[in-house]
Amino acid sequence: MYISTISESKYQTFKQCRLKYRYRYVDRLPEPEGANVEALHFGSYIHKVLEEGVKATKKEDLIKIAEEAKGTYKVTKKYNGKDLICIDNFLKFNAKLAETVSTEQVFQVEIKGDMTLNGVIDRVIKGKDGGYLVIDYKTSKREKTKVDLYQDTQLKGYVYAVSKLYNVPVANIVAAHYYPLTNNFVSVQYSQAQISRYIYKIVDEIWKIRKMKKQEFCATKNDFCNWCQYKPVCPEFNSGLDVTKRIEELKATSSKSRK
Repeated sequence: MYISTISESKYQTFKQCRLKYRYRYVDRLPEPEGANVEALHFGSYIHKVLEEGVKATKKEDLIKIAEEAKGTYKVTKKYNGKDLICIDNFLKFNAKLAETVSTEQVFQVEIKGDMTLNGVIDRVIKGKDGGYLVIDYKTSKREKTKVDLYQDTQLKGYVYAVSKLYNVPVANIVAAHYYPLTNNFVSVQYSQAQISRYIYKIVDEIWKIRKMKKQEFCATKNDFCNWCQYKPVCPEFNSGLDVTKRIEELKATSSKSRK
């Protein structure tokens, strides 16, 4: 299965379950709506507000941005007031930051030969000393520690991309998660060796995918199944007839939405 570029989402999906990878990236099967849809919409909504509110200095300005953005997303009553908490915290946090050189930074950088890594970075900041800060906004209740971030492959990918895009050594880049609901900021700094090992693993995963045939992308039953939206069309949890029927229904729904 030939691929030339990989994202953090592709990488993690392949590691979790190869059938899920096939459904999402090979068959392009739309995900059945699941229980985490509300959280995804709230997260996207807050990301939009923080992206467009980088230059805002007043709460009123951010509220106006939020009101304009909210209608685009399905934000339910269970999240009432949480956006205002995020806005208050973000204003305090944002006032301390240096020059923002990019928001929603889209990238595709070479990792080896014809292989590339792609993704989107929430925010890139350049300090007065020439160093860079990479920020990934997180609206989840589950916060990560510094120890967790040292194992975070997404941030490692962002650091690698920034080092290439801005021609800056890895040693001069700090990567962080910012949690607007709690105003917590967790940062780490990777060594060149850590980034090199990460790239080696990514290249190895691309080669594994390239060597596989479509029918070899089989389901892997594990803890991630509890949060997988493809569970209704997984043969590990449903009969073959049900899986076939539901896949056809998803394809039909997808076809109608494109017309």
